[in-house]
Amino acid sequence: MFRDDDPVLKRVRNIALGFPEAFEKVSWGRPVFCVPKMFVMYGGSVKPETKGGEYIQYPRAILVKVDESDRRALEQDRRFFFPAYLGPFGWLGLDLAARKVDWDEVGELIDASFRLTAPKKLVKLLDEI
Repeated sequence: MFRDDDPVLKRVRNIALGFPEAFEKVSWGRPVFCVPKMFVMYGGSVKPETKGGEYIQYPRAILVKVDESDRRALEQDRRFFFPAYLGPFGWLGLDLAARKVDWDEVGELIDASFRLTAPKKLVKLLDEI
């Protein structure tokens, strides 16, 4: 489901592994970044609207947990999608293949997701860096 030499994955990996105690593993066939709970997944999909339809794949995307106060604004941006399985639990996907990627924005989204999922001691450690 992914290529380890994917340059977009490399950029995501560099950002995600910069967080305190972050590690990478492969889960559901995709790279996920954890602390120990998952805070970023690389690649995602959208459920078909009709039963029996095919999932829409986003192989170059990140899935991040978003704060409810940001969700509505992000959902208005066409680069974002409601990911299969994780969407109902507060996650959104950002398609990184559509056009030029704003890596500062990606870093901010990953930071916010980390803060929503990481243990408080790691968030405190991040703030001290």
